[in-house]
Amino acid sequence: MTDWVSSMGGPLVVVPVTVLREWGGCTDGGIIVGEGDEPDDYDRACGVDELAGVIDVGTGGGRALVLGDEPAMTMFLPERRAFVRWIGADSEEELVAEAEAVLDAPDIPWEECGVWETDGAAVLMDSAEAGADLGVPYPGDTRMPEQADVPVPAGRWRIGAHHTSGESASVGVVRLLPE
Repeated sequence: MTDWVSSMGGPLVVVPVTVLREWGGCTDGGIIVGEGDEPDDYDRACGVDELAGVIDVGTGGGRALVLGDEPAMTMFLPERRAFVRWIGADSEEELVAEAEAVLDAPDIPWEECGVWETDGAAVLMDSAEAGADLGVPYPGDTRMPEQADVPVPAGRWRIGAHHTSGESASVGVVRLLPE
């Protein structure tokens, strides 16, 4: 199927490719992990209390979509413009089927989580990682930070989120609808 991305414990973020190198992640100068008194990008992502939200990236007007609530392993369904968050399931097939059922149901109470504006394609990643470190092996290791492409066209997207537990899976869904 599609690439799944997990985190080291914090939220996942979706950062436009054009501002990816400006995403600093978790730094020694941040508040949560570091010894600083100014919030870094990771701190700001952790500050999103809703199922999803939007924060600034850098100084050029870029915005990151934060997948909040919990550090659930997540994938992107490009044909549905939706993120599928693995809350609980025996298989990927059961989880995706439950997500598809949520997306197809007309009476789902979606939590409105704001508007995300992007200038095009983005990357799903762990908010603790710096964008410049994607594709670079961890020190002394061959593994690299997890990431997945998010092929969305430029535009303004209304963010809706819903968590549900069905017969075979518990899933979180964050969808993007054109504004």
